[in-house]
Amino acid sequence: MPVPRVNVLGTGISVLNLESAKKLLLDASQNPTHCGYVTVTGVHGVVESQHNPDLRQIHNDSFLSTPDGMPMVWLGKAYGYESMGRVYGPDLMADFLRDTQEEEITHYFYGGNEGVAEELKQSVLLKYPNAKIVGTYTPPFRPLNPKEEEALLSDLCQCRPHFLWVGLSTPKQECFMNEFLRKHPDLNKDWNQGFTMLGVGAAFDFISGRVGQAPSIIQRSGFEWLYRVYKEPRRLWKRYAINNTKFIFSILGQLVKYRSNPPSIK
Repeated sequence: MPVPRVNVLGTGISVLNLESAKKLLLDASQNPTHCGYVTVTGVHGVVESQHNPDLRQIHNDSFLSTPDGMPMVWLGKAYGYESMGRVYGPDLMADFLRDTQEEEITHYFYGGNEGVAEELKQSVLLKYPNAKIVGTYTPPFRPLNPKEEEALLSDLCQCRPHFLWVGLSTPKQECFMNEFLRKHPDLNKDWNQGFTMLGVGAAFDFISGRVGQAPSIIQRSGFEWLYRVYKEPRRLWKRYAINNTKFIFSILGQLVKYRSNPPSIK
């Protein structure tokens, strides 16, 4: 049965919490017919989708679009989904790697700056020595050319990971996952297991220790964006200043128009 979604300005955010998300992923890994992707979606992704219909459709076509930021959770609860909780990309990745380290579940890391994916692998194995990391790939700062895509495809078919964790920026990672699976929808047809791609953004830098995370109390408060601006002001201030303002005004309009659940996601 499909997971319900909350309509956030036309983007469907899956009704999840961290535990239910992990269970769905584990179940998907055991389903040989499953081949899909997960977007980890907060204010930035929703606002970007406002002026990019293709990106909005990518989110809505996903296996799951997790509520990455607290505003997604608050809106879900406002529409009656009390079980909804934040499913933050770094937490989902770290917890799932920990929880599956004793299972025959395999992982592949794709993304980051030069050397980050390999650093991430070493960091994960220090914390979770039984985690099964079967491959890493650092892509160029551009779309893969046909030769590079064929090399990645060949490596995946050899490694056969259950999960491919993608550490790129939004919307680059969402577009990559959607396009890659659109080109290779039967990638895992002979694997006898499910295959899921997950776009987790800055999780590579956080889990590898390259960038410090906000304290948990700040994360729960909904002001993690302010902490990140403090840490990386030149790169992030404009994104949050513009996107947060747009989101606040737009979501107030939705709440006024739809006091109960807004229309279903198409």
